[in-house]
Amino acid sequence: MDAWVWIVIAAAVLALAVLAWLVVRARRTSALKERFGPEYDRVTAGASNTREAEAELREREQRRSDFDIRPLDPGARERYREQWEAVQARFVDDPAGAVSEADVLIQSVMRERGYPVEDFDTRSADLSVDHPDVVENYRAAHGIATAHARGNAGTEELRQAVKHYRSLFEELLQAREPEEVRP
Repeated sequence: MDAWVWIVIAAAVLALAVLAWLVVRARRTSALKERFGPEYDRVTAGASNTREAEAELREREQRRSDFDIRPLDPGARERYREQWEAVQARFVDDPAGAVSEADVLIQSVMRERGYPVEDFDTRSADLSVDHPDVVENYRAAHGIATAHARGNAGTEELRQAVKHYRSLFEELLQAREPEEVRP
């Protein structure tokens, strides 16, 4: 065969390899977008590039795959619901105390479900794998609680924080098993 035929074959093989790589990358991106929803956009916006953001999300999935996440038993769910009702009732007389208590309650539920409860950033990253649609509420509630501690949030903001905590609380109390995480 002539040299030009080999060049054409090599170019075709290279083009197919590049095309296959692009298809695999697009599928991986699509899977991450589907799994993380709005969290994908948040992480991508905060990263220097998409590859870095996607690597962070895959690291979260890998970390999460090491956890033994389990649903709460019915008795624990009822006990936590009662505690949540007490948090909401406390809000009337002590909004800041209720917000603080809500955060502690969230951490208790997380711990019992099998999530580590290290620092806030790690908690929210871990939650984003299984609960990407409500993790932003958790961040917002935590932000309001922090602002209040600095004297920059009033009762209305604290009410919003309790609502944000409630959305995550309700999600964590669900009886279903969390989705399997694929590393």
